[in-house]
Amino acid sequence: MTYLDCWIASAAALFSQALAGEPRLTDALPRPLDASFAFTATLSGDQEGRFAVVLESTLLDAPLLGEGVDQQSVWGELLREVADAAAGELLARTGQKCRVESFAASSGEDKVTRAFQLKADGRAWTVMVRDDVRAPKQAPEKEKAAGAGSAPTAPSREVAELNHLPGLELLLDVELEATLRFGCRELPLGAILELGPGDVVQLDRHITDPADLIVGDKLVARGEVVLVNGNFGLRVTEVATPKRRLESIRCLF
Repeated sequence: MTYLDCWIASAAALFSQALAGEPRLTDALPRPLDASFAFTATLSGDQEGRFAVVLESTLLDAPLLGEGVDQQSVWGELLREVADAAAGELLARTGQKCRVESFAASSGEDKVTRAFQLKADGRAWTVMVRDDVRAPKQAPEKEKAAGAGSAPTAPSREVAELNHLPGLELLLDVELEATLRFGCRELPLGAILELGPGDVVQLDRHITDPADLIVGDKLVARGEVVLVNGNFGLRVTEVATPKRRLESIRCLF
């Protein structure tokens, strides 16, 4: 259970209570926004770091928070309440204490961790978050003590072995095409021939599942889809062993 998990649960509950039209918060893919406004919370404690929320600016034209109010200011108040509620939820579920040290309007983010759609009254708006909240790093002295006398891990041994492969250094600058795979599905030829604009092909993967990074025909990593300077990117959360990644060069021969 992370602060992000608690924020999602708190936002879904508080949005439905505070906003008109019984809105729902659902997962979505990140996308560039023509205009946006954002707020950033800074947290400290057992979990610490920045947590930013970026909202599509057209939300300000929809009086979800009532008529005759400064929508952006009230959004700030609501999101501050969500940030505090998420900290409380984290304490209740995990026993980890954290608090919101500061909360303020910000200029947006060039990278995002998760994206959502806020749906109400037949309309939908994009809400994206950047989650940099983590447990504090262990002090260097403690890390050193914890690692003293321990044997090299399996990945470290594999890297050492691969570095001694003859001719490997000649391949290190070779550029390979990497593909991001969101999912797949088998379709009959007839269904493929009948595809047209507006058709939806459902894949075998939920939107919250990690995407695959494929090199050649090999799966080399998995991670979360993020937005980087207006382009899609991948925040790696799992990675294959060095030996398996090296197998991807077979696509060159």
